[in-house]
Amino acid sequence: MELSKLVRTKIVATLGPACADEKTIREMINSGVCMFRLNTSHGTEDMHQHYFSMIRNASKELHKFIPVVVDLQGPKIRVGNIETPLEIKKDMVIILTPSTQYDKATEIPVDYAEIAKDVNPGDKVLLDDGKIGLEVLEIIGNKVKTKVLYGKEIKPRKGINVPTAAQSLSAVTERDVKYIKFAVDNNADYIALSFVRDAKDIELAKKHIKDFGGNIPVIAKIEKPQAVDNIDAILRVADGIMVARGDLGIELSPEDVPIVQKSLVKKAAQERKVCIVATQMLESMMEEPVPTRAEASDVANAIIDGTDAIMLSGETAAGKYPVLAVKTMYKIAQNVEHTNLCRTSVPLGINPDYQLSPQAIAHAAVEMAKDLNAKAILSFTHTGYTPRLISKIKPPVPILAISDMEPTCRRLNLLWGIFSSYREWDTVLDGNLLSKIDEFILSNTDIKKDERIIITGSIPKLISGRTNFIRIHRIGAPLEV
Repeated sequence: MELSKLVRTKIVATLGPACADEKTIREMINSGVCMFRLNTSHGTEDMHQHYFSMIRNASKELHKFIPVVVDLQGPKIRVGNIETPLEIKKDMVIILTPSTQYDKATEIPVDYAEIAKDVNPGDKVLLDDGKIGLEVLEIIGNKVKTKVLYGKEIKPRKGINVPTAAQSLSAVTERDVKYIKFAVDNNADYIALSFVRDAKDIELAKKHIKDFGGNIPVIAKIEKPQAVDNIDAILRVADGIMVARGDLGIELSPEDVPIVQKSLVKKAAQERKVCIVATQMLESMMEEPVPTRAEASDVANAIIDGTDAIMLSGETAAGKYPVLAVKTMYKIAQNVEHTNLCRTSVPLGINPDYQLSPQAIAHAAVEMAKDLNAKAILSFTHTGYTPRLISKIKPPVPILAISDMEPTCRRLNLLWGIFSSYREWDTVLDGNLLSKIDEFILSNTDIKKDERIIITGSIPKLISGRTNFIRIHRIGAPLEV
């Protein structure tokens, strides 16, 4: 790989009908996808099982470590199974009916039995990320009579936002528990929890994961005002966050979202947690082969903010141009990263929640790479702990992570600037191993003989111990100190 041309911001793509074949998945990986998202709000378990198998097969064929995140629906209220899209026009009277099926042209099925108990006349109900606005007129038994304030076509399984409805729902629904088991059974790399409100929601999800015998990192989707208010506590227990701007922009005022996004990205970095910015990033590419200028700027600003990853949702799951959307996002990231707008060597300081020695080594490795014009930082790791610390400082050079654990290789592929490889090199650092490192570097990168890299790892065991050493190494000179 040509290290100077690598895009360090990672791209996440959502699988769906538009890319539900192995050929397209391979094309998306080759175009820059670093992780796939399975959105369990749509489809069946069998369908997601098929997706999972195709991702793993394509990854193996391409010799890449592509992680999978299982995104739980959470306490999300959704439109039921409308047989055909329904045109919603201003001033129409629409009945919201607790049901999973479409019945009449003036009724919209809702998959929440208690909706009539959670709204009052005069309340607003927003559908499809706020594209349709309804006002509650009256409650009729378990149904809600509404008037359309503004509308458009509504399709099956689109989201519904009601100001108070989700408060009484558990953060982890019965459907979510089923998919947590699915994630554990399939060795998923991450689980994303929707509509997180506080740290207890994350702890509940982790309990279910543990009960099924798993140990999967949990990403908290930040899409409710309560989550923004409780972000410090959430970040302490979550393994990362997703800035899910669709619902967040409905629950908050749209003008607040850009400022909240920047704050969340910064807080995630300070806590050394992974961060994904998501929703409507290139939405016009659902129908068009090019994004709007505003969308290109939006993607660029998320990268400049310092996010680890940027995510495509409907653009790849249901859009007309899934591969082109990935290529477009990759080009935007490439262009932005080759400017001086993206900060590197971010001074995070010492976080008391993390071990002191690895943090000191991470900081030193980045400074040494700058001072010595090193071409990369090579980090040996078992769990991914130290490369994650290095990644958050955003070194000016790529991080080459070597692990003896394939799940670690996959999970690290989501983090900014990390490119992972699998090697069973859990041995002492001696001349023989340095020769193997030279061979690996010269065969797999464009680093040349006599150029320097920085190596971190542990002594006496290189990979599976606690990070406690740092070394300057000149390629082809194994005895240089």
